Amino acid sequence: MTALPAQRAPEHAPTRGWLAVLAVTLGIFALMTSELLPVGLLTPVGGDLGVSPGTAGLMVTVPGLVAAVSAPLVTVATGRFDRRLVLAVLVGVVGAANLVSAAATDFAVVLAARFLIGVGVGGFWSLAGGIALRLVPPHHVARATALIFGGVETASVLGVPLGTLLGDHGGWRMAFAAVGVLGLISLVCMVLLMPAVPPLRVLRLGDLPRVVRGGGAVRAGLVLAALVITGHFTAYTFLRPVLQDDGVDGGLVGVLLLVFGAAGICGNFVAGALVAGRLRATVAGIAVVLTAAMAAVALVDTTPWTAAALLVLWGLGYGAVPVTLQTWTLRAAPDAPEAASSLYVSVFNLSIALGALLGGFAVDGPGPSSVLWAGALLTLTALLMALRTPAPARG
Repeated sequence: MTALPAQRAPEHAPTRGWLAVLAVTLGIFALMTSELLPVGLLTPVGGDLGVSPGTAGLMVTVPGLVAAVSAPLVTVATGRFDRRLVLAVLVGVVGAANLVSAAATDFAVVLAARFLIGVGVGGFWSLAGGIALRLVPPHHVARATALIFGGVETASVLGVPLGTLLGDHGGWRMAFAAVGVLGLISLVCMVLLMPAVPPLRVLRLGDLPRVVRGGGAVRAGLVLAALVITGHFTAYTFLRPVLQDDGVDGGLVGVLLLVFGAAGICGNFVAGALVAGRLRATVAGIAVVLTAAMAAVALVDTTPWTAAALLVLWGLGYGAVPVTLQTWTLRAAPDAPEAASSLYVSVFNLSIALGALLGGFAVDGPGPSSVLWAGALLTLTALLMALRTPAPARG
């Protein structure tokens, strides 16, 4: 990466810096909720627009693939622009794309809007990962970064369930419109609360392969992330048809996803307390919990109560994923955190897309329960790898 010597990190009042951090957190929450919102609404969207559940899963696959590519490309292409301007434009595009989705009467239009959401998600998340050190004093950077990444976690464990509940009661179009409005509110907050954040250094595409080649721990972390996240989303993307196929009423799916979300928040806190000293054990534990949860959903005669209990287990496991794998990646590349973060964002989103794609083939082929076994097989593979791979040392 190359420095821009004429620029210096700006000095800001602590209060304004934290308000800016909150604005970025709201933005990343809105973007990640946008990316994952179709998980809880595949059946009503597919039914309204005349496509199968597997085809409707492309609403998750398309933005995931685009985000995986756009994460490094947007970071490189906007390297000399004010970060506030770039982040505001990206979250504004995502807000507008959700409003277009809400009004669409053709599935192709929805997919075009989801393409734009992928661009926004990949670019925003990649840039937001290192923005905290530009907004708050050095001794607050760790907490501010954790808060920003908490937007990713909260979107996964609360944004999707709440959007599903809204969609169940007001229709899927209302849920998409609400997330679109949230994106535009994030845009306003960013413009009003964030100071100008000129770039300090420029990330080049050549930095990314150097980070991958530079250490086995980086490669191992990215492979573990790919296995765990692909396994999770192979099954989770189609959780609604899985539960409905087992006889769970569709109106209860939003409530069950909210149970999943609440458990995920607990899993995040548990992992946060463990990763500092037990990183490899935490990764292995996540793989065990996810494998057991998916297999149990496939094997157990599902009622609303048993589904809730199993989703608590599943949510605990997935809630620990983002903080744990992000910690592994950054610890493996302490001298190149921006490049490592960009790679992690790419792998994370590519894995979401791949999981949704694999699950789509499975749910339209062998049937809904097959996505659970496919996901469990991938997370079991991650467990075997984690047991054989030493974790990167703390810096």
